[in-house]
Amino acid sequence: MSDLSISLNLKRKFDIVASSVALVLLLPLFPFIAIAIKLDSSGPVFFRQMRVGNYYHDRAEFFEMIKFRSMRSDAEKKTGAVWAQKTDPRITAIGRFLRKSRLDELPQLINVLKGDMSIIGPRPERPDFYRNLENEIPFYSDRTYGIRPGITGLAQVYQGYDTCIEDVRTKVAYDHSYALALESVSGWLLTDAKIALMTVWVMIRGRGQ
Repeated sequence: MSDLSISLNLKRKFDIVASSVALVLLLPLFPFIAIAIKLDSSGPVFFRQMRVGNYYHDRAEFFEMIKFRSMRSDAEKKTGAVWAQKTDPRITAIGRFLRKSRLDELPQLINVLKGDMSIIGPRPERPDFYRNLENEIPFYSDRTYGIRPGITGLAQVYQGYDTCIEDVRTKVAYDHSYALALESVSGWLLTDAKIALMTVWVMIRGRGQ
């Protein structure tokens, strides 16, 4: 078994344990967040959206990502899929807090437990944007080859949400750098530990977007 296979195998086992423990500890927060969302705006508590998961040479896997809703429920009713904006008017008041604290992403722990995602990995992209990005950015698809997308990751902590193709182009470099780190167990452990600490710091400082 190669070092990469060992790293990915250990990474999956860690994801199962970490997401299970995190859900048990953080589940008491869910009702309070749900009430705040419902009091702030009309619409469902959870936001579900199709995303691209693992990529293989002959196919790409899709899954339904779940988050706490941070935008108006009719955010893309007239426009369809569009890039996020730094001061996005579609974001609700409580949604802005949830995004800055990254609390909107807590339900993705369910995706991790199911095997759709990892705690740490490349950002899962929307199918609406995927084909265009694949045409515009060399080796874009390879960033998730055999690697599950993550709730947080090297690109996410350094850059936040994507607002244009150039943002994604920068993120791809981070994603490929992360993939290289997985080629050894020590590299995976050190890189994931660094990203985890940076993510906690982002949450504490409310620097999420």
